Amino acid sequence: MSDRKLCTPIGTEVGYAGHVTELEKGPQGLRRGRGARERILAASRQLFRDQGINSTGLDQLCTVAQVSKRTFYQHFASKDELIAEHLRRFDPDVLPEVFDRTDLTPRERLLAAFDIQSPLCPFIAAAVEIHDPDHPARLSARDYKKAFAARLAEAAREAGATDPEQLGEQLALLLDGASARNRVLDSDTFATAAAIAGVLIDNAIPAAAVAQRART
Repeated sequence: MSDRKLCTPIGTEVGYAGHVTELEKGPQGLRRGRGARERILAASRQLFRDQGINSTGLDQLCTVAQVSKRTFYQHFASKDELIAEHLRRFDPDVLPEVFDRTDLTPRERLLAAFDIQSPLCPFIAAAVEIHDPDHPARLSARDYKKAFAARLAEAAREAGATDPEQLGEQLALLLDGASARNRVLDSDTFATAAAIAGVLIDNAIPAAAVAQRART
């Protein structure tokens, strides 16, 4: 099964420390230059995950990213713009490590989505903290959740589900619930969710479709 974690960022993580040339240093030794934007985004991933969006102030974020406020505003017009970009960087292709695998059957891909150990999904966390439904971050969260359900529905259709859209929505709801419950209880809830998913999937796929796929 994939060890991919749900709602985790794609690409190489940018560290907060390391070798810095004299040309990269700004006033008071703060780093600047083309790596500043990635450091700001890396700091936002760490701080938003560990303490939340609303609890993360700009002063702290700039300190962790080792940039000045002036440098921050050269890359982002506001904290809101940073939040939106922070979410856009998460899983832009919607779990390709699971849904694009050709070595798994469609049913196995559906179950592989539950083979995760994850903190609270950042899209759920952002929607909880940001009350404005028209905020760019809320819109990104909404688009991602719809895209994720659509990916599940696509795999369900390939598996032969009678109503793939309904199964996709059921599994998406189950995953989100497991993510939230995992955070509240601080314990693994995904194994239980996977067992429930197996029942939902088997009930949604006619026996004839299962037999047909077993022969191919």
